[in-house]
Amino acid sequence: MDAELSALLRSWEWRFVVIASVGLSCSVYINGFTRIRTLRSRRASRDVVGLVPYWRLLSYMGGLLCIVLALLSPVEVLSGQLFFMHMIQHMLLVMCAPPLLLLSNPFPVLLWGLPGKARKMVAGLFVGKSLLRQLLEQYAGPGMCWIMFVIIYIGWHDPLLYEAALTSRFVHDIEHISFFLVSMLFWWHVTSAAPRIHQNLVYGRRITYLLVTVPVNMITGVVITFSREPIYEYYVKIQRPWSLTVMQDQMLGGIIMWIPGSMMLIVAIIVLVVRMMSSDERKSTPRLHQI
Repeated sequence: MDAELSALLRSWEWRFVVIASVGLSCSVYINGFTRIRTLRSRRASRDVVGLVPYWRLLSYMGGLLCIVLALLSPVEVLSGQLFFMHMIQHMLLVMCAPPLLLLSNPFPVLLWGLPGKARKMVAGLFVGKSLLRQLLEQYAGPGMCWIMFVIIYIGWHDPLLYEAALTSRFVHDIEHISFFLVSMLFWWHVTSAAPRIHQNLVYGRRITYLLVTVPVNMITGVVITFSREPIYEYYVKIQRPWSLTVMQDQMLGGIIMWIPGSMMLIVAIIVLVVRMMSSDERKSTPRLHQI
């Protein structure tokens, strides 16, 4: 095996906070999943088992895996040396992990995975006139989440902010946390996952919500791809592996944001269109039988 490739495969970033957070989240979800499945077997309730089919468990584990790959794997190590690896890291945190986690409908499952007192305390934060619920009702509607997503997602690619994240571990962590949180809010309205504080968007509005995001992501990726000079001076001053030039690295990063990033949004749009058509078909079927 090539020495450079061998070093790459061994360069994992073992950060306790990330490992502990992912491990705790994984164990609580599995515990909740097991409790709900056990409850179903005792009560023979189809409604309960419908909440947690096995594909949701796989989706949640896939989301956690994306976080691990982004923050602990060689992707994290090389993100400080290669621009395109940094873009892969961003795609994992923005376009992959959040939708996979939310498709698992994690809120009720995680609640069931908590001890009784903790479950009541967490559930209480989202009911009645609690402060958190009021904040979410007021500031986390679809429009506000879309605006926050665009500002934070595009804003961090400003050269000053981007280079600040590369030169400071603290700023880099803030960048990742803000990416992940705002992306969870963004995809929350797409997936309609619990807790359902706002009225669910109909399929047409969810499709529009994603459609207006595609150009934002695409234009940013195109600008980076076809830039004729280095955008980020940080990458000019460091040595890059694999003999990539600064401009080759930058072009690869722009293409990753432009094509795979936009494709994630387009795939979500296609899924919603199929589900909308399927839903309309089910609604029209009884009428056809009546005729």
